[in-house]
This record gives sequence, structure tokens and C-alpha cells, in this order.
Amino acid sequence: MTETVRVGLIGTSWWADLHHLPALRSHPQADLTAICGRDRGRAEAMAQKHGAAQVFTDYREMIAKAGLDAVVVAAPDDLHHPMVMDALEARLHVVCEKPLSLTLAQSREMYEKAEAAGVRHMTNFVWRGLPHYRYVQRLIEEGFVGDCFHAHFRWWQGLGRRSEYWWRFDPERGTGVLGDIGSHMIDLARLYLGEAVEVSADLCAFIGRTGVDGRQLEPVNDSAALTLTFASGAQGLIHVSAVAHIAGRRFDQRVALHGSDGSLEIESSAAGTEIRGAKQSDKAFKPLPVPDTFWGDVDRSNPFGIFTSQSAGVRAFIDAVIEDRPAVPSFYDGLKVQEIIEAATASQTLERRIALPNP
Repeated sequence: MTETVRVGLIGTSWWADLHHLPALRSHPQADLTAICGRDRGRAEAMAQKHGAAQVFTDYREMIAKAGLDAVVVAAPDDLHHPMVMDALEARLHVVCEKPLSLTLAQSREMYEKAEAAGVRHMTNFVWRGLPHYRYVQRLIEEGFVGDCFHAHFRWWQGLGRRSEYWWRFDPERGTGVLGDIGSHMIDLARLYLGEAVEVSADLCAFIGRTGVDGRQLEPVNDSAALTLTFASGAQGLIHVSAVAHIAGRRFDQRVALHGSDGSLEIESSAAGTEIRGAKQSDKAFKPLPVPDTFWGDVDRSNPFGIFTSQSAGVRAFIDAVIEDRPAVPSFYDGLKVQEIIEAATASQTLERRIALPNP
């Protein structure tokens, strides 16, 4: 077993500052060795804030010189593939933000190289680590729903209503709302329902956007509606939007599963998250509080505290490296999500349902 994991972080976004760095600092066996960012001043400020000893502006130099065991790639989507491949070439363990890459071919190459290198690899699908979503997974495994007939996954937000440049809607850098928040909903659908076998998609771009040079960008989806058929026979609906006006809710997320024995619902917004369930004999839905065992000592008003106190997210990755076991969700999970993203794009282009690779 490894005693300490020396980690380098690539990326200095608000998400790296809010999520990745506190999680790494909280793990007693993670050594935050280096931070890399294009803006040296920002990288130095984050290194001072979080206690990283080394700062780099070139990730390749960091990989070569920082003495690392692992890297966390928290850069824009178009940079995932080259950064991960270089890290794997150095036989480093890797966490990569979702979506795993821009294309299915890139994701497959990343997964296969990670497996060949024999290192631990993780795709950072954070929602499956939160207590409410873990508890729903437990309820499904215990048979609350029975055989699932159909499920609906929704995530609405309004961050894409503005027309100014945002790399997520640049076709050379991102895959729109489908890759951004849609990848989370696809991952939850796989977690709860198993593998999908067919997908049909309607991808819309409602807001015109300009590039960094002021020229009009090729439209990239800011709303995506997917219909999926799963190997079990279940139907799935996924609708994600970056252009929904939801006022003070910040985000509006809902998961509903209906099956032979019962139904489950999760509703989540800035106001909090609630699970409700109804067995076949029930006349009304009932609240299903998350048991204490899923929370531990986490403040229930801040579910994301799970990532700085329990084996979830990046902390689970560190545990996997220390214990020399596979990390979950892995690059394989990222690859399977990318299959659906790419098939959805093909469905929009070809105006037909697309069969997915065999599970």
C-alpha cells in the first residue's frame, strides 16, 4: 500500500478552487504537490491558499519535474485528451473532469491507455457521490422500484442565457449543455438503469454566440432532449437546458423512476434536495429521509461536504491509489457516457434513432 499520494492539479478554475483543492487538502494521505495554470499569478495565489509547494504554467513541465504520483485534470474539455495521455505516458494515476473528452475515439484511447498502464483512473461524476443519489441507488438495489418501466432525468439552469463567449459553447472546445450537465444525467441513468442500447435526440441552440474574436460561432446545443432504450427494456428521458429561466432556484433538477413495485422521485435545487417514494399499495408519495449512515458527520445543509470528509470523489480516488484497487467511476464510465453523447449528436444529424455498442 502507498502511504502518501503526491498530486498535481491542472486547472485554476472556480471549480478547482471550490471542489478539487479542498478535497485533496482534506485527505490525510494526499500531498498537494503542485498546481498548474496558464495565469501564473492566479496559480500562485491558489497554491498559497491551498498549500501547494510548486507552481507551473506548462502541465508537461509539471508532469516531468514535480515528482508526482497522480494528476487531477480540471481544464476545459478540449484539453482533457492531450493532458491525460501525457500523464498516462508518465504512468501517473489520473482523475479527469467530465465529460472525459470531446470525442468517443479520444475517450476510448484514454481508457485503453490507462488500463494498459495499470494505473488508477477516475471520471469526476460528482452527483453519484452525494448522499441523496447514493441512497436512491441503495433503494433501487433493494427492490423499491422493482423492474423499472421508465425514468425521467431533468436538469434546468439559466447560465447559458447570456450571449457572450463561453468555451463550453465553442464547438472546438466543448459539446454544449449535453456534455456539461447532460453527462451527469447520462451517468445517473446508467447507474440506476444499466446500459442503454438506443438513443434518439433533439439538440437545440437557442442563443446565438460569438467567439473570442467577435465572430459568430457555429451553434452548439444549449438544450438537449434524449430518449433512450435500455438493455432491460426500460425507457429513459433526459432533458437538460442551460437557457431555462428558473429565477432564484439556481438549478432545477429532478429524477423520477417508475417500476413494477413502486416509484421514486428526487427533486433538487438551491433550496435543498428531497426524496419521495410510493410503493404499489401506497395512496400518496412519502418523504424518504436519507439515513444517518450516508451522512456521517457531514452538515446536512451542505451535501457537498461529503467530498471533504468521506471516501467520495477525489478522496475516493486517493483511497483507490493507496489501496491499489480500481477507482469508481472510472474512465470506462466516462467512455460509456461519451458513447451516448456522440450517438445523440449523430441522431440529431441523421434524424433517426442510433444503436449503441453492445453493453
